Amino acid sequence: YLRERGQDINYIYNRLIRIMVKRKESSITMHGMRGKSIIVAHDLSPADTIQLNLNRISGFTTDIGGRTSHTSIIARALEIPAVVGTGNITSLVKTGDTVIVDGDDGVVIINPTRETQKKYISKQLRLKNQKKEFLRIAKLKPESQDGFRLQVGANIELLAEMDLVESYGASGIGLYRTEYLYLSSKTLPTEEDHYHVYRKLAENKHLKYVTVRTLDIGGDKFVSHIEVPKEMNPAMGLRAIRLCIRETALFKAQLMGILRASAHGPLKILIPMVSGIDEVRRAKAIIQECMEELKAKKIPFNENIRIGVMIEVPSACMISDLIAKEVDFFSIGTNDLIQYTLAIDRVNEYVSYLYEPLHPAVLRLIQRTVQNAHANKIEVALCGEMAGEPLYTPILLGLELDELSMNAYAIPRVKKVIRGLNQGRCKELVNEMMAKESAKEGEYLLRKMMGEVFPHDFTQSYDQ
Repeated sequence: YLRERGQDINYIYNRLIRIMVKRKESSITMHGMRGKSIIVAHDLSPADTIQLNLNRISGFTTDIGGRTSHTSIIARALEIPAVVGTGNITSLVKTGDTVIVDGDDGVVIINPTRETQKKYISKQLRLKNQKKEFLRIAKLKPESQDGFRLQVGANIELLAEMDLVESYGASGIGLYRTEYLYLSSKTLPTEEDHYHVYRKLAENKHLKYVTVRTLDIGGDKFVSHIEVPKEMNPAMGLRAIRLCIRETALFKAQLMGILRASAHGPLKILIPMVSGIDEVRRAKAIIQECMEELKAKKIPFNENIRIGVMIEVPSACMISDLIAKEVDFFSIGTNDLIQYTLAIDRVNEYVSYLYEPLHPAVLRLIQRTVQNAHANKIEVALCGEMAGEPLYTPILLGLELDELSMNAYAIPRVKKVIRGLNQGRCKELVNEMMAKESAKEGEYLLRKMMGEVFPHDFTQSYDQ
């Protein structure tokens, strides 16, 4: 991550030099090239990437880079096929070579056979047709055949993703991750920094709601200018709301920014990783302090802003009936919930096979949370990776969740599944799966049903 930030400094340096010597154009030249081309480079700057002529460029591949680099983020926002961090692609390719860049699978093929070319041309055509179909579906309502409406939102971390959110049919932002504001800066973001970002989100008239998750630094995300102790197990240590309660000034700067921006649109506050009532009440008390300060300064804000918590720790699920009395909504974070419930590290290759979203224990915790929330008349969203996996949509529909939030690209696929299902049948499926002893037995039932309802989309995976 730090290497990629170092590259950002190099980009600024090179851009300044080009401007000083009157070379204001991009460092990428297309002279003598006919038709569309693929760029092969050691690296591309964000400035070069954003200036690419999409009528002349099919995609790009680089020696260095990663998912967190600005170049990768811009490529995703512009929907340019890209594979970065190959290590040595520039030493293997020369001008005039035929190259295939498969951004979906992270594969680059140099001088492919005619058979391989035909295969990928067919895949490209299929994806173009699929995208047209998805953009059509994106405009449709996420409503089951028996009339159950499930709200579908998007998970984002950059303002640059807003165009995608709109075109892929999100009704709102179910999860705005704010960590990038901290990770992309050498200094801590100020109240003003927070305010300006959240105000832009709030003023978007296409969004019915924007759920801003407060700082979730810790675990696998660290910031050099926040002092945190070295821990044996940081995933279970000083992170998220635990860190914010300890570093009150840090927390209040963000909350003041959110509250001020709430005067301009439908913002909600989401507190991550609560494990008990005391954390919820302490967080609410700090929010109240911020509100009193704003009132004293006569700065406008939404005094009825909705406050919710993430349910991603088993203890929070077990006392969700008590927590529901304290907040306005729940958002279930399945990535951590599965990890903590099954006591496995999903990025550990030795135990990753135990990461089972359909494990009976996980399903029972989600069901318990939903039932307790609805008994207390509050809504429940689900924003983990499960939400964007169409195979799991029948289960989430049957569990009677109110909202799903996912990567924007997944929205049309999930909407298609919702519109093809009957929620009553999904409830029956959930009851059948709850009675099974293992995730594999439940998955068999699920794949069988999906193969019957969507034979063109799920038959193959069922047969496997």
